[in-house]
Amino acid sequence: MTIHRTIELIAPSGYPHDPEAVHRGLARLRAQGHHVDGVQATERRYQRFAGTDGQRAAELNRLADPSRNLPDIVLAVRGGYGAVRILHGLDYDGLQRRLKDQPIAFVGHSDFTAIQLALFARAGLTTFGGPMLCSDFGAESLSSFTMHHFWDTLSKPGYTLKVNAPQPQSTNVSGTLWGGNLAVLTSLIGTPYLPAVEGGILFVEDVNEQPFRIERMIYQLHLAGILARQQALVLGDFTGHKQFDYDNGYDLREMVEQVRSVVGIPVVTGLPFGHIPDMVTLPMGAPAQLNTTAHGFELTVSGYPYLS
Repeated sequence: MTIHRTIELIAPSGYPHDPEAVHRGLARLRAQGHHVDGVQATERRYQRFAGTDGQRAAELNRLADPSRNLPDIVLAVRGGYGAVRILHGLDYDGLQRRLKDQPIAFVGHSDFTAIQLALFARAGLTTFGGPMLCSDFGAESLSSFTMHHFWDTLSKPGYTLKVNAPQPQSTNVSGTLWGGNLAVLTSLIGTPYLPAVEGGILFVEDVNEQPFRIERMIYQLHLAGILARQQALVLGDFTGHKQFDYDNGYDLREMVEQVRSVVGIPVVTGLPFGHIPDMVTLPMGAPAQLNTTAHGFELTVSGYPYLS
């Protein structure tokens, strides 16, 4: 049985550069019987952003209005850049009062990480790292893996992800699952918008970043004392980097080994999350358990808001 959902689009970052991706995404959602609100978010333009800072903040803040019916899903149109510019303008108290413990799913990744981290830090809201309108629902070739995991995750109170990615050590840890885009996350260090998570399971991903830049950002997390407070660091996908002669053999594998040698916590690789066609949906801020072996790892997540 297909369940029809109400989906509200928001665009807190860049505007869509491919109108065809917007059309494909909207057509697919509507063909499944879902009601899509906020389509105007795909049409706004201001410089490189999907509207002025005030417009983009107001789009989120209207969700705090008790006179409005809440959607089932709040879906980011795309990432890019711009979310950090509106963090100071969000009504965290109002959003917390309206949305805390409600069955509503905020979904996105990439630059949307800034919104997710801020909502968790300032309002205690659990959101979802997952597909977005343009890059995923509007992809030329729709990923059945991404879609199945997305709808399956949002429709039940927990799941276990099994990944066949061998790990160098056996680990059994539990803690709050949190993270997102590595560059966005590290840019919030020292601000009130980065959650002070103790004993967490931190996942990160990024795109178009060279291995040395990824290492540098992980070192920033390490030197700031953030990694020492976590149970594990889980690496997602790092697509789009190039190999240069100057690297002289230094690649992602070497980077991971270097990180493992200094951070003092388990570093797990192979999480299918990031700027990739086939990605999982991760509840950001939910309790999780991570088990790793020489054969792979299992990530069990529960206790997040789901759509009955």
